[in-house]
Amino acid sequence: MRLPTWLAQHLAALRALLVFTVLLGLAYPLALVAVGRIPGLDGKADGSLVSAHGTTVGSSLIGQSFTDKDGNPVPRYFQSRPSAAGDGYDPTSTAASNLDPESVVDTIAANPDDSTQSLLTQVCSRSKAIGELDGVDGRRPYCTPDGVGAVLAVFHANGLTGPVTRAVSVNQVAPATPFLSSWQGVPVELAQPDHDYVAEGGIVTPIRGDAPAKPAVPADAVTASGSGLDPHISPAYAEIQVARVARERGADPAAIHRLVEEHTNGRALGFMGAPAVNVLVLNLALDAKFPAR
Repeated sequence: MRLPTWLAQHLAALRALLVFTVLLGLAYPLALVAVGRIPGLDGKADGSLVSAHGTTVGSSLIGQSFTDKDGNPVPRYFQSRPSAAGDGYDPTSTAASNLDPESVVDTIAANPDDSTQSLLTQVCSRSKAIGELDGVDGRRPYCTPDGVGAVLAVFHANGLTGPVTRAVSVNQVAPATPFLSSWQGVPVELAQPDHDYVAEGGIVTPIRGDAPAKPAVPADAVTASGSGLDPHISPAYAEIQVARVARERGADPAAIHRLVEEHTNGRALGFMGAPAVNVLVLNLALDAKFPAR
């Protein structure tokens, strides 16, 4: 007996549902699980976990901070790059800061909780802090000596043209000292909280200063990665930390340098990306070979 067309169509759809459920809902996932259990791949399938003394301490794919309870760097460890993922390296909040190179003016409010730093000031403050921690020149172009963006709001007599009538260092507040005493014959003022000097007619004017064109503190040390989870730093950033780590551990700097070289990964496939140092793996090797005093 021939089935009605509508019933035949429903039975065909049911058979297709059952077939694809078995193939894609059972066979395919189980096949992937089986592949993930192949020796050599099982560690990656489990998340590339890293253990020390029988305890899982993290993943080689996700960075982490080496700071104390107050967020200060622990000097005996190599430091990771900044992270914008949650409170730092939070895999549930992976994100970038979404600030662009034109973010150069801070929001300064009377309530500190309402204040926000521009990307420029974040970079300047991090570079200054790293310079002090590692004993290198932390200066960068367009940064003030006190570690904020060197930016003026310049007011002209005719709006966009004419003599300068006023100049405000928009990222500095009292009791700071203006990074310039004057601009085109006009004294430079400190910013006042809750003032939008750009909306008031000031022209944003970054000042380069006398910092070297190639800063001693590399870019990855002062900027977060796109995911906020990057576990690597550049060999250049690792290199400026060698002297500090060696001093804190009472080790020969040359030996620490060799350890960094041993944990430096080359370019992927020999040509993609850049050499990088996995901070977690390096710090675990440090603890094993040069225990902290």
